[in-house]
Amino acid sequence: MSSNMILLESVLQALLTSLLVGGIYGLLCVGLGLIFSVMRVINFAQGEFMMIGMYAALLFFDTFGFGRVLGDWGGLAASALAAGGALYLFASLLHPALLARVTGSRVTGTEGDGHYPQLTLTLGLSLVLANGGLVLFGSSPQTIRTALSSSAWTIGPLVGDDGLLFLNKARTLAFVVTAVVVAIVALFITRTRSGKILRAAADNAEAATYMGIDVTRAHRFAFALGAAVTGIAGGLIASYYPFQPYVGVEFVVIMYAGVVLGGMGSIKGAFWGGLIIGLVQQMSTLVLPVQLQNSAIFVVFLLVMLLRPQGLFGKSVDRA
Repeated sequence: MSSNMILLESVLQALLTSLLVGGIYGLLCVGLGLIFSVMRVINFAQGEFMMIGMYAALLFFDTFGFGRVLGDWGGLAASALAAGGALYLFASLLHPALLARVTGSRVTGTEGDGHYPQLTLTLGLSLVLANGGLVLFGSSPQTIRTALSSSAWTIGPLVGDDGLLFLNKARTLAFVVTAVVVAIVALFITRTRSGKILRAAADNAEAATYMGIDVTRAHRFAFALGAAVTGIAGGLIASYYPFQPYVGVEFVVIMYAGVVLGGMGSIKGAFWGGLIIGLVQQMSTLVLPVQLQNSAIFVVFLLVMLLRPQGLFGKSVDRA
């Protein structure tokens, strides 16, 4: 095989992997973006929501028998969706117990509009959930064991007898489920009455209150929905990525970088931001060692922030 063909094969394989990895990053960013765009809360516990989704999906697949009943393909997809449902219920209880006390009308007019207690609360929640996971599940890495994570489809040869690409089955399933979930969330936000209520609460909470919208209820729903989306993403990642209770730290920076890159407050931007981060991360492996992947991400991030501070899909705001 010629050196040009080897280079072409490497570039195309990196692009293919970028699409699969970036898609799941985009789903993680959508979950975080939902919470921030409606509630304006920087949730440091988002990585731990993903971690809970991973363990919940493992529980559904193995203990509850989704894998035995539905097989690897159906079991993985159903387990991830069920993990999202579990996170929705968990976050629905968590919001009135904790988050509602430092958000909404309770903190309007206070210093920083409640951002300081929000940061402290979500950071503390992150630590409690991570250490609670360590107590419950131990520190040994886990994964949802199926044949899909170690098998792939072969695409090619592309030219003559050369140029083979490999499509990992577990990552492909994760991408397909991601595409469906993102499409459903986008249609829900833009086409349904509940979605319009969320957008009204996000645009102007005070005006929404005067229009008869229960902003606290909208915040609770947005928080639960964002946690559910992140839980689904966690369940999908668990099908091919080893995890332990502190795995959230590895992904939360990527989530925030994707949301800011796409534009704070933009759900569409959050998804594309995650996709771009996946592209940069995987393509950088062609010229950089694995240890410098995150460095490449933040070089691109800083360049975008210098040229377009509001993000790729964000709106510039004039301040008095």
